Amino acid sequence: MSGHSKWASIKHKKAAIDAKRGQLFTKVIKELTAAARSGGGNVETNIRLRAAIQKGKESNMPSDNIDKAIKRGTGELPGITYEEATYEGYGPAGIALFIEVVTDNKNRTTAELRNIMSKKGGNMASAGSVSFLFQKKATSS
Repeated sequence: MSGHSKWASIKHKKAAIDAKRGQLFTKVIKELTAAARSGGGNVETNIRLRAAIQKGKESNMPSDNIDKAIKRGTGELPGITYEEATYEGYGPAGIALFIEVVTDNKNRTTAELRNIMSKKGGNMASAGSVSFLFQKKATSS
């Protein structure tokens, strides 16, 4: 552990807090990039982008990071491109699953989902086999 050093105690606490904050920022950046890609970079016309910006501000994300994520989504800046994908499958006991994801690598995500579902007693289904059971009510934010 940290022993008697006050700085070592602070360092361990700060590292844990920074790790949680970094994970939250990563999620918000993915959402900002995907929202800007799908609806454009205009906040007045893109409700999903407006909600993602609000979420970023609530988590004390620097406005510079928000602007960069939006510019990456609209294509003004190079960087990782996040894509939205939907997967369908059946969980344990035949429960229908409709999974929406934002990813930078569809092949890796498909393999990971297939692996998780097979370990938990489910399986992936072909497109359209489950989607007719669901209705989209609102976008997530």
